[in-house]
Amino acid sequence: MQELVGECKACKQPIFCKDGFIDGVLLDDNTLICFECFDGESEINS
Repeated sequence: MQELVGECKACKQPIFCKDGFIDGVLLDDNTLICFECFDGESEINS
């Protein structure tokens, strides 16, 4: 099962919950970011 839960804070791509797992990361400010943007952001910060 797939359910839309929001959009990526960075790229505005839709983020879905698939079988109980979110296809992204919930940030401290309760916004969502997709895995692609999160990986890119973590590379910049390292």
